[in-house]
Amino acid sequence: MSSMDRSDAVGGAVDVAVDDTAVDETAVGLKTYEVRTYGCQMNVHDSERLSGLLEDAGYVRAPEGSDGDADVVVFNTCAVRENADNRLYGNLGRLAPKKASRPGMQIAVGGCLAQKDRDTIVKRAPWVDVVFGTHNIGKLPVLLERARVQEEAQVEIAESLEAFPSTLPTRRESAYAAWVSISVGCNNTCTFCIVPALRGKEKDRRPGDILAEVEALVAEGVSEITLLGQNVNAYGSDIGDREAFSKLLRACGKIEGLERVRFTSPHPRDFTDDVIAAMAETPNVMPQLHMPLQSGSDTVLKAMRRSYRQDRYLGIIEKVRAAIPHAAITTDIIVGFPGETEEDFEQTLHVVREARFAQAFTFQYSKRPGTPAATMENQIPKEVVQARYERLVALQEEISWDENKKQVGRTLELMVAEGEGRKDGATRRLSGRAPDNRLVHFTKPDEEVRPGDVVTVEITYAAPHHLLAEGPVLAVRRTRAGDAWEKRNAAEAVRPAGVLLGLPKVGVPAPTPAPAGGCGCD
Repeated sequence: MSSMDRSDAVGGAVDVAVDDTAVDETAVGLKTYEVRTYGCQMNVHDSERLSGLLEDAGYVRAPEGSDGDADVVVFNTCAVRENADNRLYGNLGRLAPKKASRPGMQIAVGGCLAQKDRDTIVKRAPWVDVVFGTHNIGKLPVLLERARVQEEAQVEIAESLEAFPSTLPTRRESAYAAWVSISVGCNNTCTFCIVPALRGKEKDRRPGDILAEVEALVAEGVSEITLLGQNVNAYGSDIGDREAFSKLLRACGKIEGLERVRFTSPHPRDFTDDVIAAMAETPNVMPQLHMPLQSGSDTVLKAMRRSYRQDRYLGIIEKVRAAIPHAAITTDIIVGFPGETEEDFEQTLHVVREARFAQAFTFQYSKRPGTPAATMENQIPKEVVQARYERLVALQEEISWDENKKQVGRTLELMVAEGEGRKDGATRRLSGRAPDNRLVHFTKPDEEVRPGDVVTVEITYAAPHHLLAEGPVLAVRRTRAGDAWEKRNAAEAVRPAGVLLGLPKVGVPAPTPAPAGGCGCD
């Protein structure tokens, strides 16, 4: 995945509103939980499993806005960004007085930072009860109970995967869109990325298991799935089939009721012609591609140990556009990698101009202890990195706006999204995602429209990061996904509010902006 920290992306926290008639579970003695997630889409996927595990163990979700008032607070952490450590310990420090005043409260820390820091966490924050890693999230309920009985912190970090996250109980945050993990781990050795050391080598799920999960989700009303992997299009390397990923895309196309298929995040090294053909020829695979660039300079790419060069990257973009003319292509870019010269940076700007990305997630290089890049010579001064970053952002903003203007006048089918438009209430609009994943705000029709339903609109205005459809909705199609949302929303009226995921929505649950990597290894 990329070096992106999702807390730096667009959007808001993933919260599910609670109805006024919600039952106060704490009043009847049930223990509550809260999950706070930082990092990539893999972490979001893991958090849904952590929530499912806790609910299977008898916990109920804390009401929205609990802010640490739950009986169990779980931090699912990221180790990609430089400030990840400070962020975690700052949040733990704020919870210390709450824990001291609340007998029986427990705090657990999992994810990549837990895998990396291990015993350090309980040394720096001795009020933490459980530390678990990326490979053994299924142990959380057992570790919490053991910590309660033994009255001492439990630190358990598995060195290899114990179970695929998708095989564990889940509490999904969307009724109409879902993640489906097809692999975990990464075989790349990018010099800026610590994630392979924390997530391990790539391990693929069997295709039959993946398709069975997709079919089960569709049976529940899900109409959009995102295939998820640290290096998603390398799928098959662990099972000895180089075309396994394209075959999987085509197989998803045969599942009745599955309207939209996305995937994140691929690596240019493994992006082969059979995948492009599968995307173009499978109707429910959406015309969207997130292809991390990281740098346009061959010299920097070599120093990053990225196994492609500028010509190879632009060649992929050209092939995708030839096969899928309306595809929206997005990317990740790192500015200020050690040794990056002005000439190197100009090569990045050149690729951005040539590729015409719909959107780019841009980051200033963040030194991570334990990575080869952290000890490289010629670390770039902060002020130089900042200046280059601002130039790149300005260029991409201009291109994003130009590319969005090309959408004006087009008639598009949108999947109605939940909570995507911050101003929808004031503007009497709703929001949805186009097939290419662009965010569109549209006029609220007279008839009821539910998240998961599909509307047809004409685009009338373009901004750099969204589109508007200011005219009347041309058509409304009620869907099984909308039915599933309505059924779930009715059930939520008598249950506590959603998991408090402390990051923006990316990919799924709920159709969102083109997912940008997230774990630093694509």
